[in-house]
Amino acid sequence: MRFTNCVKKKLKKNYKTSVLCSRDVADTHDTRFLSLSQASIIIIIIITTTIIISSSSSSSLQIGSGGDSSQMAATQDVKGKGEGGDQNFDYMFKLLIIGNSSVGKTSFLFRYADDAFTSAFVSTVGIDFKVKTVYKNDKRIKLQIWDTAGQERYRTITTAYYRGAMGFILMYDITNEESFGAVQDWSTQIKTYSWDNAQVVLAGNKCDMEEERVVSVDSGRLLAEQLGFEFFETSAKDNINVKQTFERLVDLICDKMSESLDTDPAVTTGAPTAKLTDSAPPLQQPGCNC
Repeated sequence: MRFTNCVKKKLKKNYKTSVLCSRDVADTHDTRFLSLSQASIIIIIIITTTIIISSSSSSSLQIGSGGDSSQMAATQDVKGKGEGGDQNFDYMFKLLIIGNSSVGKTSFLFRYADDAFTSAFVSTVGIDFKVKTVYKNDKRIKLQIWDTAGQERYRTITTAYYRGAMGFILMYDITNEESFGAVQDWSTQIKTYSWDNAQVVLAGNKCDMEEERVVSVDSGRLLAEQLGFEFFETSAKDNINVKQTFERLVDLICDKMSESLDTDPAVTTGAPTAKLTDSAPPLQQPGCNC
């Protein structure tokens, strides 16, 4: 009897121990299951984030390469070229070259800014710009020159850049009657979207292609007079009147500035025959009266 009671006590004790062990094992499994669940959630979050980032990168690449979006224009706006980040200047003039597609706007800009020319035609996507620094009456003038696309689908983007422009080079191709006929429409856009006192020079480009000419010099000059614009026939290929066109446009802007009472007269007055130069004036030595 006593032996039986002892056995029962041991069995009861073993039963309690086994129950406790079972609970511990269950708790351990629960903890492991919880840890595995948390790990799974973290892995899912990482995979999802990676997919989102990859999609965003692909979208950004498509926007940058497509060019048919206003975001592309904004990107072009903050992109610096050459002296774009140089803040050491007395004046900055924003200039635009506009006109139909393939009239030679990009070649014209490259000839002036870089003295370079290529016969390969690459249509401008949206808008681009270059910076050139010139000097007049010992004043440093930074020219921010914007090259615009001529295609109709970019018109919304390009007209947004008219605001704040102080001068325009309106260009047509002397071998293309349609580009000459569109001058009136481009002139209307200038009046609609730009500053009232913006100065304009009409440029008949590709005058080196005399054999293919369809627009006469007299026709171009007459239209310029009717619109109140200055007129040049130019050639980016042969470097004819490229520099002269920009110089005349800057002179017109300076003349318009001279009408403002708060304008520094140093850039608008001085020697009447002062010309723009690409190099800085020589520094005067102390005591020099020249």
